[in-house]
Amino acid sequence: MKRRLFVTTTLATVLTPRLQADGAEAAAELAHREIWRRFIDAYGIMIDFADMDGRVSLPTPEECREGKPNALGWWAPIENGAMFNGLYMDGAVKRWKRTRSAEDAGKARRLMEGLLLLNSISEVKGFVGRGVSTDGKSHYPMGSNDQTLPWFLGLWRYRESGIATEEERARIDKHWVETAEEIIRLGWKMPAEAPFGTRGSFEGFHFEEAARKLFTLKVLHQVTGATKWQELYLAELEKRGGEKNLSKREICAAGMAFFYAKTHNWTSCTAVGALRGLWELETDPALKTGFADGLAASARLAAESLPLAGQWDNADTSRFEMDWRVMSGEWKPQQTEQEAQALALAQLKNFLKVAPRRSKETAFVREPTAAAWIVSLCPDAEVLGQHRAGVEKVVASYDYARLYYSQFFWAEMAWERLKDRP
Repeated sequence: MKRRLFVTTTLATVLTPRLQADGAEAAAELAHREIWRRFIDAYGIMIDFADMDGRVSLPTPEECREGKPNALGWWAPIENGAMFNGLYMDGAVKRWKRTRSAEDAGKARRLMEGLLLLNSISEVKGFVGRGVSTDGKSHYPMGSNDQTLPWFLGLWRYRESGIATEEERARIDKHWVETAEEIIRLGWKMPAEAPFGTRGSFEGFHFEEAARKLFTLKVLHQVTGATKWQELYLAELEKRGGEKNLSKREICAAGMAFFYAKTHNWTSCTAVGALRGLWELETDPALKTGFADGLAASARLAAESLPLAGQWDNADTSRFEMDWRVMSGEWKPQQTEQEAQALALAQLKNFLKVAPRRSKETAFVREPTAAAWIVSLCPDAEVLGQHRAGVEKVVASYDYARLYYSQFFWAEMAWERLKDRP
């Protein structure tokens, strides 16, 4: 009996991690198929939600012009195209490097073209849109720092991937530099269309702002070769501010921090992605070590959110309201960012009453999958090893064919990074 117990326990110890990894691999492949079956639009831009057949009603050009449901585009199916495309590029590039298939190269190229389109749809210089309407051009008038940093990051990933042609690299560089220079001209604020002017900033002493601004400066130096950008980058590292009067170098070394909600891995991951880029680009040993420390700290904090996946029920049948226009009854014209945000928050409060599925997917799918990707970005093998099983469990937790929101794409990205580090 003792021998049998020993053998059984030993086999379980050996096989359980392998079975979990196999389950995660199959789940990640399902996630990939669902993303490309249902959530990439005709212009190569990821939409926020669709039904099980991939159907969605996009805002019309008129609705975009009038700011319906709101001028931010919040809760519409084209709310996060720049953000999601830019982040998902990390997984698309990793997948291509693993498969070397023409199909996967083509998918990454579609995402890149979608990103460039979102920077070409407005007469406002430097504007990065969220998504496009049925005509492939109409859009909401405000983007954000959460949209623009991933736009930068995704184009940089594609540029450096080995997929990009010289012509594509030149196009990317032109868009990248012109947009960055306009943001800098505006005091590190994101351009928006009239009457809003700007929305969001890379300026400040929170981790997210510090990492975003430093990454932008570092890549400007890489792309242009101009020494002024490296000088500005080095000076920026030493600037001090915030509640603790820390330098931006110290802020990055401390890593991700939550501040506007109990957890917000899904938005903070953009800055962790920027920090990973800084770590890859940096050659100074002390700075590189500091960035690695920040990535490890971010991974540890994100790992606390991995168990949220356990609260998801694949058999859940609560209502997801596909008709986002049910929010139109509260609509009114908006002339400022504050008016648009107040309207959007009021709409969400009432929308959740008729669409309880939304809050479940955002809490128990979006947060843990974004956290999984943050963990996978950590270059410290020991830290990654401590949380690898937790990441695999998150990836394997979902039936991706039954999710309405595309906000599970981080699961595939996390798995691709784990595959890269066996």
